[in-house]
Parts: sequence; structure tokens; C-alpha cells
Amino acid sequence: GRDISLAALQRHDPYINRIVDVASQVALYTFGHRANEWEKTDVEGTLFVYTRSASPKHGFTIMNRLSMENRTEPITKDLDFQLQDPFLLYRNAR
Repeated sequence: GRDISLAALQRHDPYINRIVDVASQVALYTFGHRANEWEKTDVEGTLFVYTRSASPKHGFTIMNRLSMENRTEPITKDLDFQLQDPFLLYRNAR
């Protein structure tokens, strides 16, 4: 399973060299500051955390089951994570 997944990820980013962890079902929400609430996006699927042979050395991708639009984020010092079980929250520079 991971070999097929690695090949699929490498089609999007040839520098990915190893899958570190997988979550089989995730859904992405964004925080709407105007409404002050979480809003579901159209990104839902399998989450892959991986290492890369180029900088940045780590990243994650949600392989979207709902469309061809995957969500990919480099893991850098600018990415903030917070675990609020069962949720993993992150904030990027955008």
C-alpha cells in the first residue's frame, strides 16, 4: 500500500523519498475570521506525512477524494501545530 502511495505522491513531488505516517481519513476545515467559526472545505481524504530529499525536508499532503485538488503543505518553522484531540490544528503563513 505505501509503495503505491509513495509513487502517487512522487508524481506531484519527485523529491518525496519516504512516507513517515498516514491517517486514512481526514477532513480539512479553515477558520473563517469574519464568522469566527470553522468552515468545512472540499478537501477530504488520506493524509501523508513524508520526508523530502530537498528543502524543505518534510511536508504533508491530503490526497483529496472529493476532487483533483490535493492540499500540500511544507513543514517549516513558519508552520504552527496544536493538538486538540481529536483535531490537529495548524496555521501557515497564508
